[in-house]
Amino acid sequence: MPSRENALPREILTRALSIRQPFVEQILLGEKTEEYRSGRTHIRGRVYLYAGKKVAPVDGYPDEEAQRLPRGVIVGSVAILGCHEKKDCFAWELARPRRYGKPLAAFGVPQPGFWYPTFCVVPERK
Repeated sequence: MPSRENALPREILTRALSIRQPFVEQILLGEKTEEYRSGRTHIRGRVYLYAGKKVAPVDGYPDEEAQRLPRGVIVGSVAILGCHEKKDCFAWELARPRRYGKPLAAFGVPQPGFWYPTFCVVPERK
């Protein structure tokens, strides 16, 4: 049974951004500061980071290591500062990543981009 202390996130945000591992891990480490997407975003501010269930192949990142990273959960948050156009895509500018002590299970339907997670507290039995 989850403890009440870890049942809800400490920061209450509206949106979650789905990104595959190991990209989420690279964001949390501060190594990845741009997320490349086919569309522009006007969203600014902090969003939850949801580690998608699938693993993306990344040059220089061993697949067996990526398979051990948390997936299908919210692992932290990141600030979206801006968006600029690249040659063939848009770069969403990411900053100030924050890793949560424990991944959070959220309800809702994770989407490839932004989605709206919900959380609930399971009452403790006496």
